[in-house]
Amino acid sequence: MEESFIQQIYNRNQKNSFKVLVGLYKGNYLRIFYSAVLFIIKHIPAWVMPIAIANVINAATIQAGGGIRTIYFNAIIMVILVLQNIVTNYYHTKLHSYAIRSVESGLRASLIKKLQELSIPYQKEMQSGRLQSKIMRDVEAVQTLSSQVFVSSLNIFVNLIVALAITLYNSPTVFLFFILTVPISALIIVIFRKKIKTSNSEFRQEMEETSARVIEMIELVPIARAHALENQEVRRLNHRFQQILTKGFHLDIIQSLFGSVSWASFQLFQIICLVFTGILALRGSITPGEVVMYQTYFTTVVNSVSSIITLIPTIAKGLESVNSIGEILTAGEVENHENKPKIKQVDGNFSIQQVCYRYPNSDQTILHDINLEVKQGETVAFVGESGSGKSTILNLLIGFIQPTEGRILLDGHDMSSIDLRSFRHHLAVVPQSTILFSGTILQNITYGMPSVTEEELKRVLLAANLWDVIEKLPDGLNTRIGEHGDKLSGGQRQRVSIARALIRNPKVIILDEATSALDSHSEKKIQEALNTLCHGRTTFIVAHRLSTIRNADKIAVIENGRCVEFGTYDELMFTKGKFYELKQLQM
Repeated sequence: MEESFIQQIYNRNQKNSFKVLVGLYKGNYLRIFYSAVLFIIKHIPAWVMPIAIANVINAATIQAGGGIRTIYFNAIIMVILVLQNIVTNYYHTKLHSYAIRSVESGLRASLIKKLQELSIPYQKEMQSGRLQSKIMRDVEAVQTLSSQVFVSSLNIFVNLIVALAITLYNSPTVFLFFILTVPISALIIVIFRKKIKTSNSEFRQEMEETSARVIEMIELVPIARAHALENQEVRRLNHRFQQILTKGFHLDIIQSLFGSVSWASFQLFQIICLVFTGILALRGSITPGEVVMYQTYFTTVVNSVSSIITLIPTIAKGLESVNSIGEILTAGEVENHENKPKIKQVDGNFSIQQVCYRYPNSDQTILHDINLEVKQGETVAFVGESGSGKSTILNLLIGFIQPTEGRILLDGHDMSSIDLRSFRHHLAVVPQSTILFSGTILQNITYGMPSVTEEELKRVLLAANLWDVIEKLPDGLNTRIGEHGDKLSGGQRQRVSIARALIRNPKVIILDEATSALDSHSEKKIQEALNTLCHGRTTFIVAHRLSTIRNADKIAVIENGRCVEFGTYDELMFTKGKFYELKQLQM
């Protein structure tokens, strides 16, 4: 199923979860229909069996002529109907399972695609544990809901209709008695529905929050252990688990009470039905065999209505998960590339014109009137205290965020009006926090590069000062680095990240504290390599170690969101302004 189609379904039916669920199966309606037909055929034995049993009992008790033929005839019919169940059940399962599993897969694909489109600020606000819960737990709940709606519900309603129809045909009096159970079931549903929905919503939110906290705890294990804070972390998580216990216990009690009240009510009606039909048989209104038949059909009615009631919590949970998934799929904070022109070539000329930036829904301005001209091949370094706005400028240059005021021109094109993906094909970024995935060193370096020659790879490894490291590893480039690259040292991880950027042969390079995790010896070697490899490419650097930007063409000093100085290293040292003060502090 196409991801864009799923998102359209959500956008059109945001306020109706059930319409969303039905809409998700567009393209599978015929499969669902044929599956339903086969489902009805395969269940014929369950409906005919009470009639066959009644016929056999009547033939045995009344002992009229042809009784033995009646018994054999009913037995043969039932054998045929039972055997056809094997074939029809197989094809019913095949059709409905494919439909449900394809929607499940499509939902996860849609969520992943949407996450790739959502703005970076939005994703930073949404905890990874919550996202993981939506992709795995909520989609699984929707799959369960689909099974309940398209299989279990069909079973319940068809059984109910058939049982009532046969009863009505044979005895309107008994049928009227059966119908008395419907108002009771409706009343029970009305009483419990709202409470179950509210409890499901609270429990789902608590699970998402706890999932996020568990991921944080796992990542903090080394820090917690280094500072002997294990017990504090255990207490913090135990508090979350206690919240889950409380809300889960409350939900279980409501659902249990809901089920037990409905079950007890219908069992009482079943006893009354047995007495009622027994009296009718004594009076000669019905035969002894029909007593068994009506009791069986009443059991079907009772079980069907009881099953409907039992399904309510599952359906409520599933619809809550449909809403939960919709929180992501209908989020509006996305990078919009639609109908924007793509750029085929990037030279690397940037013009930052009166750029201001403030966070969404905030009056606080982070950047004030930034004006910079950067020519192709120049290296510009941003320096300043932490929180001054340097990383925000880099995010603007990548296009992760857009200026609140002003504009940024790339080779004369307003970056807000072009397809930024076409620009990023010519861009390489080395972030401050190294981001690696749990594959091999080779896979991490060549990420997004399907074909790399051995010569290119060796050149990059030498430039990133990785060659000696690779030679010492038992599996070389095929060494698996563990989750987040945990099997490598901090300096090695950063060098892998630098190699990944360099192998792309970019026109624009962004280095955010790229050498911060390296020892002095490695830093010097990599700095020399970067100076060579950045030649002819526009490069933006954020650095706290001012010694690493000695050869930058221009240096921009950022203070409280403003560019207070801009010039070469020698010019800024000569004027003895803010840059000079920062340099003196590091000497």
